[in-house]
Amino acid sequence: MNPLARFHEDRARARAERDPCAELCALATVNAEGAPEVRTLVLRDIEDPSAPGGEPHIAVFINDSSPKWATMGRVSALAYFPALKVQYRLSCATTPVAEPLVHSRWQDRPEAPKKMDWYYARRPQSSTIPSRHQLIEEVSSLALPEPLAAPQSARGLYLVPFAIERLDLNQPDGIHDRRRWRRREPSSSGRGERTKSVVAATTSEGASESSWKEAVLVP
Repeated sequence: MNPLARFHEDRARARAERDPCAELCALATVNAEGAPEVRTLVLRDIEDPSAPGGEPHIAVFINDSSPKWATMGRVSALAYFPALKVQYRLSCATTPVAEPLVHSRWQDRPEAPKKMDWYYARRPQSSTIPSRHQLIEEVSSLALPEPLAAPQSARGLYLVPFAIERLDLNQPDGIHDRRRWRRREPSSSGRGERTKSVVAATTSEGASESSWKEAVLVP
């Protein structure tokens, strides 16, 4: 079984059920002090024309002013679909989404997040500010380029899973079905150098069930 294909199938089922969690994931990293940090991010499908059958990659878009940017070489993502009672945990390497694709997809964002991406050049994400009132005033008075385009700080990262766990809570006998798939972890060289090789590996191996080793786990 190809766990990535299963993930996309479950996500499509959750969307069909109008599950609001189908578009989200909890992304965990470890900060410079060694402490774990978790935040909720939009999980995006990125179509890759070179992928067999047009298989989408999963990605997150962030601003590189955020402290989390420096910690995202390796991440864990959790996706839970309440409508299906199915949870996924993904251990992932990351690699950049090409800048033209990031900038193209950026145009689909709502107006407020677009403004915030430009505002981060003035006050980086997660920095302190005296009050929310001042934040609203500064964002409202922000001078934006015309035509509006993504700033250079807008980034995207593919999540490249090397381990996937699926937990299905919706079993008629009440005993949860828990399975784990693993494959070779991508090398840990620099992000820019890994872009083509890691995404290519996901494309070729993701389409092959034999690259994944399945294990049934005690829930």
